[in-house]
Amino acid sequence: MTGKGIGFGKVILFNEHFVVYGIPAIASAIGMKTVASIEQAEKLTMVDNRKETPGYKKEKLEQQKDSLKRIIDAAGVDTKNIKILLEGDLVASSGIGASAASCVAIARALSDCFNLGFSDEKINGIAYEGEKGYHGTPSGIDNTVATYGGLVWFKKDKTNIIERLKLQKPVEIVIGNTGIVADTSRVVAGVRERKNKNPEKYNKIFNEAEKLAYDARKALGAFDLKTVGTLMNENHRLLQEIGVSCKELDFLVNLARDNGAYGAKLTGGGAGGNMIALTPRKELQEGVASAMEKEGFKVIRTTIG
Repeated sequence: MTGKGIGFGKVILFNEHFVVYGIPAIASAIGMKTVASIEQAEKLTMVDNRKETPGYKKEKLEQQKDSLKRIIDAAGVDTKNIKILLEGDLVASSGIGASAASCVAIARALSDCFNLGFSDEKINGIAYEGEKGYHGTPSGIDNTVATYGGLVWFKKDKTNIIERLKLQKPVEIVIGNTGIVADTSRVVAGVRERKNKNPEKYNKIFNEAEKLAYDARKALGAFDLKTVGTLMNENHRLLQEIGVSCKELDFLVNLARDNGAYGAKLTGGGAGGNMIALTPRKELQEGVASAMEKEGFKVIRTTIG
């Protein structure tokens, strides 16, 4: 009795946080994934061998246990006698969809192990239940990208609107890690609280974010990367205004722009975690990545689309 499954890492190119309120977001899988393997054991155990931002796995352990229970319930399997092993080249850190990638990988491994033949749609649904363990009320965008890969337009609704977008070719990006493990559910709750206190200010920002999503979709479709970069910068400013950035993220964003990135912004929950820089061409990617490494930050060189 064995099983195996994968889930893709992701970056949100536009509108994390805003997506929770029904505003469209755009996300992309990255060239890294989490792999879950299942084998028979005397009791249900989980071994997490993923590389991590120091402290990430310890910080998320209780959430991970809750998430696993939800995944197993949603899959409807008897897992008393299995061992689940998590590996892969996706680093366990905030902002690159690590929790969603693991949820999808586990769901796929269970399907494989118990010969359930789950469709991608079913896997995505199970992973969404698993994400509740980490995020309380997840938007659903992370698990969708972790399941399907590629570039995705996502709008939260009674039934989520999910469209696959196409890029002419993959584009190099740099992901810079602040080294700070962030609690996404707390950051999301903070936005809600501030929005309720100051609806007028927040409605204006949210309207800007909505228009920006459509502009970004158009620019990506036309492969107009300069405009995509400008819109990423704009999106970062809106995220700063709703209070989800931090000085380390802003430092890395500015550093990337100073070194020629077309655009840069935080990605994911914010308040730490990761940022992304749009760096088409290997030389530009290398220049931006090296500048961050010189400052002592861990970086990932990968592609979107």
